[in-house]
Amino acid sequence: MTENLTWLVTGCSSGLGESLVRAILAAGDQVIATARAQDTTGLERLAPLKEAGAAVMELDVTAPVEVLDAKAKEAWAVYGKIDVLVNNAGYIDAGIFEEVDEEFLTRAIRTNALGPLNLTRAFLPYMRGRQAGTILFMSSVGAYYGAPGASAYTASKGLLEGLVPSLTLEIQPFGLRTCLVAPGYFRTSVMTPGNILYRAPNPLPEYAEMNQLVRAGCNAADGNQPGDPYKAATLIVDAVKGQGPCVGKELPARLPLGPDGVKAVRENSQAKLQICDEWEDIVSATNF
Repeated sequence: MTENLTWLVTGCSSGLGESLVRAILAAGDQVIATARAQDTTGLERLAPLKEAGAAVMELDVTAPVEVLDAKAKEAWAVYGKIDVLVNNAGYIDAGIFEEVDEEFLTRAIRTNALGPLNLTRAFLPYMRGRQAGTILFMSSVGAYYGAPGASAYTASKGLLEGLVPSLTLEIQPFGLRTCLVAPGYFRTSVMTPGNILYRAPNPLPEYAEMNQLVRAGCNAADGNQPGDPYKAATLIVDAVKGQGPCVGKELPARLPLGPDGVKAVRENSQAKLQICDEWEDIVSATNF
């Protein structure tokens, strides 16, 4: 798939989303970059990408379904198609599980999982009509291992990990494909104070030391992540288009990014295989 494609990417005002838009443009493709309003409008936040050649649109993935349906219609009309939808928008709200509540959890799940799924549903009728399209979901290495304070974030990514394989089987007959992209640690501003949030509503003294360690770890990681986001973005484009180092390769169901991404997926898989090896004889003796 080396022809020019039209992409829509959510969460493009910074980080991997911004790098991805620039990599798409560098590949000669068309792209609609989106961002939600924050301190300024989404369009103002996307001004540098518009100058670089992207079409831009304000889009909040947590908006009501009817708003997302309208946004999908508007986006489709820009170039007359969307070949690749990249569900990239998301955030991290760190909090020890006992210190958070249902609202805290559902807010993360709504932004990181339900919003992307609602947006995907809005685009599916158009993609089915063309019998072509690729849908990327931004997962995380966090979905493959536990970490203190990360339950809300990993829960949202885990929901995608569990749901997307079924979605894939449902839409394959229409010529559509999906991929869960699982980045390791890339040098974006995701860990910068003010971007990563600490809003657990029920702090407990028993977890004070653990919370300090969580913050210290995130602060230490900020600006020291080993991954180059532009290289990751370029690889995503190559994997989708089957070009460069990805010639002859089918887009996989899961695409880990970075050596730490590969390590997380491999160790998760090996741990599960070890359970099967150790328990197979016992747990298999359960049939009639």
